[in-house]
Amino acid sequence: MSTHFVPENLPTHIQHFINGKFVDSASGATFDVLDPVTNKTYATAAAGQKEDVDAAVAAAREAFVNGPWPKMKPRERARILNRIADAVEAQEERLAEMETFDTGLPITQAKGQALRAAENFRFFADLIVAQFDDAMKVPGSQINYVNRKPIGVAGLITPWNTPFMLESWKLAPALATGNTVVLKPAEFTPLSASLWADIFTDASVPAGVFNLVNGLGEEAGDALVKHPQVPLISFTGETTTGQTIFRNAAENLKGLSMELGGKSPCVIFADADLDAAIDSALFGVFSLNGERCTAGSRILVERPVYDEFCERFAARAKTIVVGDPHDPKTQVGALVHPEHFEKVASYVEIGKSEGRLLAGGGRPEGLEEGNYIAPTVFADVAPDALIFQEEIFGPVVAITPFDTETEALELANNTKYGLAAYIWTSDLTRAHNFAQNTEAGMVWLNSHNVRDLRTPFGGVKASGLGHEGGYRSIDFYTDQQAVHITLGKVHTPKFGTDDAAKVDG
Repeated sequence: MSTHFVPENLPTHIQHFINGKFVDSASGATFDVLDPVTNKTYATAAAGQKEDVDAAVAAAREAFVNGPWPKMKPRERARILNRIADAVEAQEERLAEMETFDTGLPITQAKGQALRAAENFRFFADLIVAQFDDAMKVPGSQINYVNRKPIGVAGLITPWNTPFMLESWKLAPALATGNTVVLKPAEFTPLSASLWADIFTDASVPAGVFNLVNGLGEEAGDALVKHPQVPLISFTGETTTGQTIFRNAAENLKGLSMELGGKSPCVIFADADLDAAIDSALFGVFSLNGERCTAGSRILVERPVYDEFCERFAARAKTIVVGDPHDPKTQVGALVHPEHFEKVASYVEIGKSEGRLLAGGGRPEGLEEGNYIAPTVFADVAPDALIFQEEIFGPVVAITPFDTETEALELANNTKYGLAAYIWTSDLTRAHNFAQNTEAGMVWLNSHNVRDLRTPFGGVKASGLGHEGGYRSIDFYTDQQAVHITLGKVHTPKFGTDDAAKVDG
């Protein structure tokens, strides 16, 4: 691995960004940041503690109460959001290199992330300028209108898979609606998040509007969730962490938006376009190293095409190029961290007793160091198997046959998760009915995960709480205050007078 690419001017130390300044933790605490190809420490990062979160929240609160940001006209904020988008696009190459180095994602897949991040800012810039609020009239009697107001300090806790892009999903609507923010990025991947500080400063975002605290979830994340002056928490991550956040947010009755784990089914009927379904199913579970919440990691195949599908899918999986994330030929890179590698590797071992191994099954030949796992395919997996039920979050897939539509639906819904589902059939009636009966927040018919930013994003069951995306994000990051005006004479019961008894109702 001596040819492993290292981006130029990598920081050796990553700081917090609080009230417009880069700072270390008050205690001086740090943690190590690893490169997933060599698992060597390439930087330290400031490890945020309660006092650092307190300082960030105080800055964000001051910027919200006394700063210009919440009171700006939508067009003024939109101009700044578009400047942010311009800056993100301008450093797409640099960003992709840093993201790949930090996460192990293949460079060709990291390259699209900057453009998607920029588009999130442009989208919400457009939305707030076009935003109008409801008015409800009772002619001659009453008019009611809705006044949308930013809520305050939003706590944003983001994951380590495609971190920069997923941070933009939260930052763009939270800022567009006039809130101030404290971002706590995942501790495995703090590198690209450090770029936001200069991007926002250069775009004239006032000090204190954007604050960044690095650190462990149990320390910095926990302090942010429990802080009484943070009324909103948006979290993307693993379900058990989401449950902890739910419990800890209860005391202050915070608004919560949580996009959690998934074990999404990809259901392939015998009448499907099998070539397209194979392409899509492969991409759906092996792109982004399989480290994606919406991965179609359970493939359910109708019996008449089951053997052919398994054979062709496994043959393709064996030819997927695994290697250095910076090589443009690489399709599956290194998993993010040795802890995560051990978790995925343990599921691969479990799978060997729960299914028929058709491809992969461990570390690829010639990649003795780094967090590499070959694309792994198990067939004939029973619905009660761990690899069918539990989120692996790596390049591992379980394939299970079904005989009837009823059985397919039972299998599709037979996990605690309900994030995404993918359905392949040429029968339109079946496609729509099956989609509506599937327990998933998002369903794609005859497609992989191609998303329109206007649509709600979120899951059901253990996959989440609430939705963001489009106007759902505007709803989450604003209070909708109803204002009532009477246009005519108000008939009020005259309590405490002799007339009170005469008033009807």
